[in-house]
Amino acid sequence: MNENHPSQYQSVFRPDLFAGQVLFVTGGGTGIGRCTAHELASLGAQVVIGGRRPEPLEETAAEIEASGGKCDVVQIDIREDESIEEAVGKVVAQHGRIDGLFNNAGGQFVAPAESMSTKGWRTVIDLNLNGTFAVSQSVFRQSMKEHGGAIVNMLADIHTGYPGMAHMSAARAGIENLSITLCYEWAPAGVRVNCVAPGTVLSSGMKSYPPDIQERTVKGCRDLPAARLGTESEISAAVTFLLSPASSYITGATLRVDGGSLFHKGRILFTGRHDNCRPFNGFHLRDSFEDTPFEDLAK
Repeated sequence: MNENHPSQYQSVFRPDLFAGQVLFVTGGGTGIGRCTAHELASLGAQVVIGGRRPEPLEETAAEIEASGGKCDVVQIDIREDESIEEAVGKVVAQHGRIDGLFNNAGGQFVAPAESMSTKGWRTVIDLNLNGTFAVSQSVFRQSMKEHGGAIVNMLADIHTGYPGMAHMSAARAGIENLSITLCYEWAPAGVRVNCVAPGTVLSSGMKSYPPDIQERTVKGCRDLPAARLGTESEISAAVTFLLSPASSYITGATLRVDGGSLFHKGRILFTGRHDNCRPFNGFHLRDSFEDTPFEDLAK
């Protein structure tokens, strides 16, 4: 292997950080989940990755084992209670407990709120919000209630809204508040619950969007403070930190890994120029902006 393609994950954390621990990553076969599974395994964890499709899970597990890590696979549909209970039960039966959970599985699509079907809305809410709750509850009941642990939930850069993905934004906001509630309820069991909120990341998930959305997103990132897209490794490092003892005094928090997008929000949908937000001018002595560059915006 050359310097650009090392044989093992190049983590900034010490190699034995998670030695003896069992860490469960949903949606672990692709994208950020795949990257995180690699990093956690490189740090000594027994990783278990879950998802609906066996092929990417098996491929990722094979990659991890080829790099010297330990990775098992379990099929799970986070929309189905029975599937969740069975999958979590298998992990606990095989490994004795689950020390850390990364609720990474989810999904969404681009659609204006006006034309979004109620079926599409409910599907995304069910997949993201309800799925995150159901997996967390099952892991808590079957393992963490007795052994403690850490949970990290996936969000997005939702904190100034997300035009074009109202369903996703609402679901992720629900996850954030759910995490605060769970951090209170499950603290007596020694369980911490936090969130990671990525900005726009260069990963396989980017390819699922139409080409025009991809192009607009990439160009828009140039206006961020970071002036670029994020990487899967940068999100993985944040998840690793929140699962680690270094974050022992952190719970109910959201770690934004977004290149400063909160301060310059890019959009995948735009309102465009219009005159439908009429101003109120009750001040009789207000300044006049006639014959200035601001005239159009002051009317």
